[in-house]
Amino acid sequence: MTRLIPYLSGSLLALILLAGKGAGAATQERPDADMRASLIAAIKSSDSFVDRFDAEVWLTDMSSRLQSRVKDPQERLQILKQVHYEARRSGLEPELVLALVNVESNFDRFAISSAGARGLMQIMPFWLEELGRPDDDLFDINTNLRFGCTILNIYLERENGDIRRALARYNGSVGQNWYPQRIYKALRTTWYRQ
Repeated sequence: MTRLIPYLSGSLLALILLAGKGAGAATQERPDADMRASLIAAIKSSDSFVDRFDAEVWLTDMSSRLQSRVKDPQERLQILKQVHYEARRSGLEPELVLALVNVESNFDRFAISSAGARGLMQIMPFWLEELGRPDDDLFDINTNLRFGCTILNIYLERENGDIRRALARYNGSVGQNWYPQRIYKALRTTWYRQ
């Protein structure tokens, strides 16, 4: 964990260390004009690593952690590179996004929830219509991660930086702690562990 501390903001690190243990589909909250504009800008936006060494260290470490969930090394690398890029582009910690994907879909890019949410970050299909992009594929790794990271970032802004509330909003369980606790547990036990 100490090796990864430079990647963490102080408040996120404190939450991870304090956190403990439910997931459903990503939020069913309809987007407003600001959220719609942010997502459209994100869709049009590509590197997120400081240098080649930083990329190799992070990708090697995370790939070994993800190997049991995603067997295909090319798909695993694509997911990791895109998670890192989209998380950094959205001002999020890549490990937080990995934990969220872990809880939402267990890295099954073709997952469909009982509510109809799709893909790695369990995005509801109504987003495609809301953004005027009905032909986008929510099972596409890049599209799904772009939507999910942008949505989580918007919720983080709306919750004034309160990551616990932003995560609960993402899941549609604002005011409850069970979902953020699941994310923190995944962070602690898998994505920040040494």
